[in-house]
Order: sequence, then C-alpha cells, then structure tokens
Amino acid sequence: MLAVQTLVSMGALAVPAIAPAVAATTDLPLSAVGLFAASLYVGAMLAAINAGVPVRRLGGLRTAQLCLGSAAGGLLLVASGRPAMMLAGALLVGLGYGSATPASSHLFAYEVPARWRGLVFSIKQTGVPLGGMLAGVLLPGAAQRIGWRLALPLLALACAACAWLLQPLRRRFDRHLDHERRFDAWAWLRTLRMVWSLPPVRELAICTLFFASMQASLATYLVAQAHAGAGLGSVRAGLLLAAAQAAGVVGRIAWGWACDHGVNPSRMLALLALGMGLCALVTARIGPGWPLPGLFVLAMLFGATATGWNGVYLAEVARLAPAGMAGVLTGGTLFFTFCGAFAGPSLFAAVASLTQRVGDGYLLMGGGLVALGLLLLWRQRRIAPQTNRM
Repeated sequence: MLAVQTLVSMGALAVPAIAPAVAATTDLPLSAVGLFAASLYVGAMLAAINAGVPVRRLGGLRTAQLCLGSAAGGLLLVASGRPAMMLAGALLVGLGYGSATPASSHLFAYEVPARWRGLVFSIKQTGVPLGGMLAGVLLPGAAQRIGWRLALPLLALACAACAWLLQPLRRRFDRHLDHERRFDAWAWLRTLRMVWSLPPVRELAICTLFFASMQASLATYLVAQAHAGAGLGSVRAGLLLAAAQAAGVVGRIAWGWACDHGVNPSRMLALLALGMGLCALVTARIGPGWPLPGLFVLAMLFGATATGWNGVYLAEVARLAPAGMAGVLTGGTLFFTFCGAFAGPSLFAAVASLTQRVGDGYLLMGGGLVALGLLLLWRQRRIAPQTNRM
C-alpha cells in the first residue's frame, strides 16, 4: 500500500514538479498549474466520497489496482500536451489518488492492531511526500533529458506494473468482502451524514480542509515560488520540493509515533497548524538574496508540518469509526480534505494572478493557518478543565 500511495502521489505531483518545462512548451502561464491541481482534486473528491462501495464490495487491493490504472490512464492524457486533455487526465489521476487512502484504511482496519495504528498509518501515508520527493528529484531531470511528454508515460508504466504485482496478494488480503453491496447514486450523501453525525470526526474533517489547502499549495507552488522569488533554476527548485517532501516523510512517522506514545492527537494537529502557517509566512518573503542552505532548511520545516499531519488524522478516524466502516468514514472525511486541496491552489492562483506575486498566496494562507492553530489550542485549554471535572 505504501508503493500504491507513492506512485499515485507521484502522478498527482508530476505536473507541479515540472511546471516550468510544461509552461515553456505549451505556452501556458506558471499559474495555470493551479487549474491542473483543481481538476485533479475534483476527481479526488468524487472518488473519496464514493469509495465506500468499491472497498467493501471489491476489497482494498482490488480498489488499489483500479487506482493505479486510473492514474496511468490520466498521465497518458496529460502527456498529450493539449490543455483540454491535460485537464481530463488530471481528473483521472485524481480519481486514482482519491481512492488510494480509503482502500488502505479498509485493509488496515482488519490487519493492524490498535496500538500500532498511528505509526502504521503514518508510514503508509509517507507515500504522499515520498511520491512528491521522487517527482521533484526524477521528473525535472527526465524532462530535460527526454522531454516531459516521454517522462510521464514512463511513470504510467510504473503504475501499471505495480497493479500487476498486487494481483497475487488479493487471495490473502481481500477476504472481508460484502458482495451484497451495490453501487448507489446516493451513497455519498449517507457517508457525509455519517461524518457529520460524529462530532469528533466532524471536527477532524473541518480541520483537514484547511490543512489540505496548505499542503496542496506547498506542493503546487513551491517550485514556482522558488523560481519566481529566489531565481532558482528548474532542477534546483525541484530539489527544494524534494527536500520538503522528504521532510514530510520523516515528519509523518515522527508525529504518528509521538501520538502512539502519549501525545494528544488534537494537540499535535494544533501545533502542526501553527508550524505550517509560520513556514508559509516566511516562504512568502523569499527573494534572490536568500542563501540556498537557508531555503532548504525552510523547505524541510515547511514539508515536515504541512505534509506531516495526515497519518495522525487518519489513525484517529480509524479509531473513531464503527466496526467495518473505517474505509467508508475515511472516504467521507477525505471529501473535506480534498475540498481543501481543491480550494487551496484555486485561491492561491486567484491571489497570485491578482497581485502578480506568487508569494502573496502563501502570505494569505499562512495567516489563516496560524489563526486556526491558535484557535485549536485555545479550544483545547477550555475543554481540558471540563474533562478533568467529569
């Protein structure tokens, strides 16, 4: 499941990682990468909110195979270089991206002991920053050597190969199937009602809307900001994104381990909100005179916070879910997550287009996350005395 998450995440971040090369050959502006991200997250939202039926009827591994196939098909469309087909391809990649996490949550709910869920979910979720890291390291260089229109089909081939390798494992792991489950046009509405009816899950879902907007904006615009603000070339800017994603890998494991060993998950999420907000405010101000080592330190701090929260959140959702419903509830909360991932780059693109400065998007969103982190900490301080009196 880590391999699945890594490949679909690499597909989702492929175009942002090579945005300067794509813009140069398609005559699209750098800010157009936000439209690609928006289309991708529309697909992710549609997949996540409807993931309950396929994971329960087909199983986690079969659903993961379908995710990889959708991502591969989408990458082939993106490689055409035609704007309309690129947007359609982004939608397909998003469909694969949005189903991968509910598929793994359904599998882990049966296979992972409760005491290890924070760590195991965090390790699996390192596939998101790991995919981004690989995209930042491999794709800009590949785009220079063979062209981005050839690099993307190679990534599609890797997705197809992973789907084929999963087939022998289905007999062992796809055991908890509900063959009576039918595809229902209104299943998404029942899933949303379930999320909203559980107050702790509802709060998590709302928080992740804001967290995901920052995570998506980091992944989508860090290369563009490094290029426009600090004057870095495409390869160095790609390495900056890779450093942020690598730090996200370490952060996800560290935060998950900490929550398994006594740190309150709600407090952890509040502190991460503060951290990512402050990093965004600093990123908004980078300029040509900034030393390269300082940019890498900033990118790693930003990545550790803005991409490090997911495992903690998903483990909490799985803990709070009724028996057998972890995949369904995960898909429901991910709808809010992907709403944020859709809205974040779209808002970012609007602000950057209005002011003609990429950094202003980080300035606006960073202020919002700092305010959210302070609000969460204040709310926890109010709730704690009431809990102690009960």
